[in-house]
Amino acid sequence: MKILLAVDGSEYTRRMLSYLATHKEALGGPGSTYAVFHAVLPVPPHAASFVSSATLHGYYEDEARKVLDPVRALLAESGIEASFAHRAGPADKEIAAAAAKGGFDLVIMGSHGHGALGNLVLGSVATKVLANCSVPVLIVR
Repeated sequence: MKILLAVDGSEYTRRMLSYLATHKEALGGPGSTYAVFHAVLPVPPHAASFVSSATLHGYYEDEARKVLDPVRALLAESGIEASFAHRAGPADKEIAAAAAKGGFDLVIMGSHGHGALGNLVLGSVATKVLANCSVPVLIVR
């Protein structure tokens, strides 16, 4: 099974990774491959026009590293090998696109669990991923 782990560096990501570590046999088992994906919040186009592409690229790399390095350590602690990737853009669209493009069998992500009213007011990345993703999504709270 090919599994995409969508991460944002929050406590909910840590809960999801903990769940994965304790249930890895049920979530794919031996022979499964894991890929960690993080969508970096993009710099607004107007602001981006004032910096070089190299500076912008460096910013995105630094922001991704802040999220991906702790995830890398947590997975290593659990004995889970994974590849790592990031893209700048809206998280819901980037996660769904990565899942489709990568041919994944499952997306696993944490959820903040705002509830129906919170989703109505704030929106929810998890809800939008569910709506846009063409592969099954497991949401861990």
